[in-house]
Amino acid sequence: MAELPSGLLEACVVVGAPTDKLRDLYQLHQQNKLKEALSLEAEVLQVHAPPFVSKEANSSQPIGPAFSRVQRRRSFIKKKRRDRDRPAEGLSNGEAASRSETSSATEDISVPKDLDLIALPQLCFPGGLQLSTEQREDSYHFLVFTDLFGNRTHGVVAQHYRAVQSCQEGVVQNGHRWNSAKTRLFTPFAVCIISKFPYYNALKDCLSCLLVQLRPARQADFEETIREFSARLSLVPLPPPGQLHVSFNLRPLQVVLPSREDQDSPVIDIDLHLPFLCFSHTVLLQPLSWQQPYVPVLARGMLDFLMAPTAFLMGCHISHFEEVAAETEDLILVNVDEGIIHSSCSETIDLPAIPLAAADSFVSRAECLQLHYDLELCHLGAGTDANALRSQRRDWQRRLNSQIQNIALELVVNIFRNVPDFLNHEHRVFNSEEFLRTRDPADQLFYKKVLETHIFHSFLRDRLSRKRDTFSRMEQSMRGHGNRNRAVTETPRRALMSDLSKTGYSSYTSPESRLSKRLGASLPNLEQPTTDAASAITPTRPNSLRKMTPDIGLKSPKKAVKIFRLPEFPPPLAYHYVQNYYSDMVGSLGKAISATPPEESSLLARYHYLRGLVNTVSNRRLDALEDFQSLYKTDADIFPSQMVKSLVDSLPDGERSQADRRPELKRLISRVKRDQERERACNGSGQEEGGVKRFQLPKKYMQLEEFVKCVQESGIVKDQGTIHRLFDALTVGHQKQVGPDLFRVFYTIWKETEAEAQEVCLPASVLEHIEATECVFKLSSSVKTSRGVGKIAMTQRRLFLLTEGQPGYVEVAQYRDLEEVKVSSAPFLLLRIPSLKLRVRGRKDAFEANLKTETELWNLMVKEMWAGRSIADQHKDPQYMQQALTNALLMDAVVGSLQSSKAIYAASKLAHFDRMKMEVPMMVPKTTAETLKHKINPSLELAAPQAVDVLLYTPGQLWVSVSGGKVMVFDASSWSLIHTCHVGNSRLNCMLGVDQDQVWMGSEDSVIYIISIVAMVCNRQLTEHRAEVTGLALETEKYSQKVAYSCSAEGSVMVWDVSTLQVKRHFRLSCDRLQSVYCSSGSLWCCSRDSVMEVWRTGSLKHRVNLPEQHKGSTATFGSILLLPEREELWSVCSDSGEVCVWHIKDTSRPIQRVALQDCTGSTCMIKVKNQVWVGGVGRSSTKGKIYILDTERHQVLKELHGHSDKVTALCSAEDRYVLSGAGKHDGKIAIWKVE
Repeated sequence: MAELPSGLLEACVVVGAPTDKLRDLYQLHQQNKLKEALSLEAEVLQVHAPPFVSKEANSSQPIGPAFSRVQRRRSFIKKKRRDRDRPAEGLSNGEAASRSETSSATEDISVPKDLDLIALPQLCFPGGLQLSTEQREDSYHFLVFTDLFGNRTHGVVAQHYRAVQSCQEGVVQNGHRWNSAKTRLFTPFAVCIISKFPYYNALKDCLSCLLVQLRPARQADFEETIREFSARLSLVPLPPPGQLHVSFNLRPLQVVLPSREDQDSPVIDIDLHLPFLCFSHTVLLQPLSWQQPYVPVLARGMLDFLMAPTAFLMGCHISHFEEVAAETEDLILVNVDEGIIHSSCSETIDLPAIPLAAADSFVSRAECLQLHYDLELCHLGAGTDANALRSQRRDWQRRLNSQIQNIALELVVNIFRNVPDFLNHEHRVFNSEEFLRTRDPADQLFYKKVLETHIFHSFLRDRLSRKRDTFSRMEQSMRGHGNRNRAVTETPRRALMSDLSKTGYSSYTSPESRLSKRLGASLPNLEQPTTDAASAITPTRPNSLRKMTPDIGLKSPKKAVKIFRLPEFPPPLAYHYVQNYYSDMVGSLGKAISATPPEESSLLARYHYLRGLVNTVSNRRLDALEDFQSLYKTDADIFPSQMVKSLVDSLPDGERSQADRRPELKRLISRVKRDQERERACNGSGQEEGGVKRFQLPKKYMQLEEFVKCVQESGIVKDQGTIHRLFDALTVGHQKQVGPDLFRVFYTIWKETEAEAQEVCLPASVLEHIEATECVFKLSSSVKTSRGVGKIAMTQRRLFLLTEGQPGYVEVAQYRDLEEVKVSSAPFLLLRIPSLKLRVRGRKDAFEANLKTETELWNLMVKEMWAGRSIADQHKDPQYMQQALTNALLMDAVVGSLQSSKAIYAASKLAHFDRMKMEVPMMVPKTTAETLKHKINPSLELAAPQAVDVLLYTPGQLWVSVSGGKVMVFDASSWSLIHTCHVGNSRLNCMLGVDQDQVWMGSEDSVIYIISIVAMVCNRQLTEHRAEVTGLALETEKYSQKVAYSCSAEGSVMVWDVSTLQVKRHFRLSCDRLQSVYCSSGSLWCCSRDSVMEVWRTGSLKHRVNLPEQHKGSTATFGSILLLPEREELWSVCSDSGEVCVWHIKDTSRPIQRVALQDCTGSTCMIKVKNQVWVGGVGRSSTKGKIYILDTERHQVLKELHGHSDKVTALCSAEDRYVLSGAGKHDGKIAIWKVE
């Protein structure tokens, strides 16, 4: 049988007092010899674990284990009560007397292998097993078991008191029945349900229903009742992650199992608001997920566990509080009853406080929570249906739990939102020292302690793996466009002047003030003190006036919850009844699937998942695989890979041959096998998920390769070309290696310069003259200038003089206005002092500053900034300015670290743009300069540029595919990055906007991935193709049903129903690598390397267009085609030819026009915009990419654009107003062109 994930029930265990002890004590009680409040040692009395039923003895296949694994089992030895059910009337006095001797024999119980029952009796009775002379109320508590690997199992315990005489029914003493009319004695039993999932409320409801049955039950029926109850629970399937919950009727209650929100989220089936009722909001700040041992209630005999030399969370009864406080050290003691916190070693608690701004935001949110259900009920009438009232309460609790999870997540994001800025993904390094240095002094103790924990290490590992979890989603949603842009630039980390102005950085002496203003302003809706309102709140976001809500952090659209009701339980211990139950469930799920419209794909996925589970457990393996296969088209995120692998491996030969005759199952099985081979290959090569390294300064001399890695890990700069130039600068005049001492000095100066610049205090009168996004990166010493005495400040846009005395602003120059920068000398008495002279466009007098020994350095830096600005303006590419700024700051650090006569010469090695400007003037042709509007660099986060594979424009968004399935989405209004995701691990060949919420992406791995534009998730896949998907097209006729077409390299074309994602037709064409498909006027046009085919929609070939005569026999192949149906023309270009061929659709024997593209060796992409055709290619005389604009009527080249340093690989149009072009890996940029 295939292995399945755990079901609701792992085991049901009954714990209580031994029968022989109870008998003896009852006799003493009848004789009034029993002491009060007698305690007994509890033991395991019963263990019930699946499977509960199997096929008849002549069958070779046991039934699946009722939604639980076929569990490996072991023996558990417990005392056996012999003849416990034999009627007592027939016993003689001797037999009765000898019973105590025989009852000490043992019984071997079979239990699941990973279930440890040794400590369970104590945990079920944490206060001890106490007999009572009166009936007590049933009570419930929860258990959590943690194994060595951190895996958790959960338990819900119900304590139920039964009269001892009912436990001894039919027993005689001295020839007479016991008289039950005498004073009664009661003993507790504990029924514990153990589950792999924390369904605390649901299992508590189940136990409540069980106790209703147990109260009137005879002792002889006690075990059988619990066994049947356990067997029923074993039939319950767990809901898949998402919006579908499962409910079942246990009578008298309808029990609901809520689903997890997504694959990575835990099950939440507990009232999360209870701590808010016990503690003040400031006490509840506990971020991240607990991964260490957790024991809700320790038994009295387990208090020594509190001495464990590790981190833990453990609870015990309040009566042990004084004892624990006296006997332990360094424990934090939380008194839940009184809502206060103590320390076991002192009266004061030496715990670092959570960062104030984040804590204030959390408290403000928590104060808005509606924690009292009575307020929800006050406007409603009295309910008469218990299940309806319970459902109403569940809905209220679910909403409240969601808000609590949201504000807790927001707290964690606010505390750790800057961590990703200090990570190097390529080398998996976290620069912890730099992270700590940039924290507020008041918060550093907190962060130091947190950074040492295993929890934080796991958090870092997820961030370095770019895990797409709730933290990353909220963190991204909380980033503004400006912050999101800055996160992907090469500009070294600096706080914006608009941020610094709120503190002036003079507040280093007042960290409390600095914390609340600087960090607080960046948090959403954080209330400010009234004294700070004017300076901290901008007009665009009046934080103090906005209404606080508890769930403003993660705004993800919540899907309506659906509840699937299971059929009524059958007699659970009869095989054929259980099989009929499974068949009924499959039928009900089939009806639910039929009634769900295709657009509700998420809900369909949950129904298919559940039906797959039921089919698996009832041995319908092929039906189960078909259901799981359906998940690719509905929600691939919940695809149960391990379960499907297990199913495939367990297929007998007969079923395997049946599967091979069903194409969709054959595809699924081959994919599973392929994944298994890839997994084995990875395991064989020893590839494992990398750990996390902390950045450390080098301890030995470094050659170039080691130096590149070290600089990238340090976070100074990632670009390899820049690092190579830095290496040359630091090794001027000696052997080509950098020593550890030199690098330490360089790194220290870099960081100190950064810190000094951040301490600049700019008054409001100065801030009025610079932009909010500007940062001061370098400040000179106080010098005399031609405009007064002061310090020269360098930002990324300008130079200005910060005058002394009354601080003032004097504009020196914006870099684009500079005309001359040179080193000069100014007379002073009999001396000549080195000075820097600047000539600015439009100003009569030059600006001169007596920078003395700093002159040569400032000359280099200003020239580099000037050159960077000039080149950035020419190429409409702001990245050149960012690189120039990095070069200038590196020059400063190099000069400071070398301190020698060669320091300036060494720094000049980094003057990359100034040298480029002097040696080879980067003049941009006039036509190009007029048409080019802007450039985007999708490879900014990477050490080297990556080729742009595909471009797609959808309303308001630009979709960019780069290597390895990485997709980046840019806002088309600001061209800023708003989203990044990975679609498979292979290169994407094509993208298509199918409707308002779907983008299809064809991949080299033969899969079509579907991304939701609204949710920005890729959880659906079309897996029917057998080779790489090369083309996608959409039926454009107005009144036809929406149909999409896809083609793959080996010649297959598939026709898709967009609404159902089903293949309507498919056919195969004979050709050399099918590259693209187009739909026009009732037929399809398919382009391969050797021909273009017009095909009827049925798949039959209409006619074929071959390569032009002059290309036959050469290496030329079709690169791209373009249909102009209104002109009845077909345009084609070849990947190895510099001409465009124009064909008439009705006569394709020869081109009607050939248009030569000057200085072009080949083209691979072509689009129509208005009455123009844009062709992307590569130049003959150089490898620079070119774009040719052709007139569709005159068939002439209108413009030739030079915008890339590598071939043009992709083109797309943005509403016919702009054309966007992407280039190969030596350029890797996207150019935005204006359409005339």
